[in-house]
Amino acid sequence: MSSLSSVRFLHQLARLYGVQTAYYDVFHRRQQASSESILAILRSLGAPIVTFQDIPSAYRERRQALWQRMLEPVIVARDGQPPPIKIRLPLGDAGAAVNCHLKLETGEERKYEWRGGDSNVIETAEVEGVKYAVKQLTLSGQLPLGYHRLIVEMPGRSEGVLLISARNRAYMPPSAPVIGTWGVFSPLYSLGTDDNWGAGDFSDLEALIEWVGEMGGRVIATLPLLASFLNNICEPSPYLPASRLLWNEFYLDIYNVPELRRCPSAIDLLKSSSFQEDIESLRRAPLVDYHRHMVLKRRVLEELCRCFYAEPSIYIDDLNHFTKVNPVAEDYARFRATCEKLRSPWRSWPQPLRDGVLKETDYDDEDRRYHLYVQWLAHRQMDGILQTARNNNVQLYLDLPVGIHPDGYDVWRERDAFVLDTVAGAPPDAVFTKGQNWTFPPLHPERIRQQEYRHVIAYLRHHLRYAGILRIDHVMGLHRLFCIPSGMEARQGVYLRYRPEEFYAILSLESHRNQTVIVGEDLGTVPPYVRRAMRKHALHRMYVVHYELASDPKKGLHPVPRDSVASLNTHDMPPFASFWRYLDIEERLKLGLLDRTGARREKKNFADMKKTLVTFLQNKGWLQERRLAKLD
Repeated sequence: MSSLSSVRFLHQLARLYGVQTAYYDVFHRRQQASSESILAILRSLGAPIVTFQDIPSAYRERRQALWQRMLEPVIVARDGQPPPIKIRLPLGDAGAAVNCHLKLETGEERKYEWRGGDSNVIETAEVEGVKYAVKQLTLSGQLPLGYHRLIVEMPGRSEGVLLISARNRAYMPPSAPVIGTWGVFSPLYSLGTDDNWGAGDFSDLEALIEWVGEMGGRVIATLPLLASFLNNICEPSPYLPASRLLWNEFYLDIYNVPELRRCPSAIDLLKSSSFQEDIESLRRAPLVDYHRHMVLKRRVLEELCRCFYAEPSIYIDDLNHFTKVNPVAEDYARFRATCEKLRSPWRSWPQPLRDGVLKETDYDDEDRRYHLYVQWLAHRQMDGILQTARNNNVQLYLDLPVGIHPDGYDVWRERDAFVLDTVAGAPPDAVFTKGQNWTFPPLHPERIRQQEYRHVIAYLRHHLRYAGILRIDHVMGLHRLFCIPSGMEARQGVYLRYRPEEFYAILSLESHRNQTVIVGEDLGTVPPYVRRAMRKHALHRMYVVHYELASDPKKGLHPVPRDSVASLNTHDMPPFASFWRYLDIEERLKLGLLDRTGARREKKNFADMKKTLVTFLQNKGWLQERRLAKLD
């Protein structure tokens, strides 16, 4: 086979797996993915290829498998309208009768039957010597919202699929909030009080909610609050959590734990001079020392946990109920206890532990109890935060990260839902000139459908129970994600496509059930079709002053779109003071992201941005000369 023919087959195979073979970069230049990158991604997705010689047979096998599948694994219905059901059949079976059973989420069942001539053949194809036909069937009657099960039966075969019935648009409050509703964004670790240990905790978040509510603010936003690795594996980044299904015990307020008053050992530890010296040291530190902070907090929490289990109390029943309602917490506790006993990430565990089978001898039960206990405490304190927010007419604006730590619980338990031999990232742009490697594995676009989005729905529900507003990090990931094969550089990645209409249906359904507004983080290089889809499905956009200024300083600031969340900057931009003093440019020089010529150009751009911002504020009457002088 010629080289040209191999490349053609490779690109055809890539399309069948949802791999995008080219893209346009931030400078609107077309970037063609290398054959090596495409081949590596296809292997990760499960394509049966080792060398280029395997491509033609892999293409034929994949195409045949898709045509042999009678139904897509997921079907979406919008606004109660029954969707067309497309069935693939060998042409010889196209005239057979078809029976459908629709089992609604409520338990109700509906039955449908079509004779051979009741439906039209809308497409035919010949694949590997077999002729196929696509028939289109239509269900009758309005569909209630929910996750339903559709089973299609024919003589000798039967297939069942998930039917998602959702509104076309995500939840919007019945009476739109007044334009100009404001709130405060603060990473929780950054809140400093006289009582905490050098990093904010859940009680500090409650205090902030009350203060903002008293001032007339209606929103409190923060970074992800999810479970993290802070012991032998120490990764404090909120965007690389150990799980998207559980909260981070780092933020527990020790003094708000019920057992503290009846646990002398914990009280003695807290009052000891050495422990108080350690706390003061943490408070004086210029940066949050996550590992050291967690070591101290865990010492107290372990004492509280021993007291909790030592004698009966009214809270034991509450923890048991929590475990029954949240079985994932027990499974997570076993996982974390095993990590600590083996002192290694799960990918290096022996089988069957690596495959998800844990026995009681694989971990220390005291560690298991600890992790279950702190999750129970975290959920109790989060419940308290939610109640405080409601009492103060304030909404929690939570953040859902796009990825999960590769050594985390979710990847271990749901490994089939992830592409394990690749990592997500971003292609080179004006700031990250070498591209970005985010280190976490992307979701597998086909297997999450075969699992009926079980894991996706679970982590959404975990957040939506508390969030009045939920920010979807890297919303473009609903459509496509830049994926880097293992061992390759970030610039060698390719885009992997997903089924956005299925994601939007789930977001709509879950947002209405929880009355949560959905915000999509649509900053940076985002194709126009993403924002069109966001408008169609009522996802709010983000308007960030720093980005707006950077796009074209001479044109000034564009008006804030109505359905947007506006902010001065974001968590991954320089703080305003840093921007104003050009400190970010110096940091990028140190990191090798700029050279001296680029730094001079950036300083000129920043000066133009500052001038534009000052002019805008003065024209609005929001900045007087005496206040301007203070900025300098």
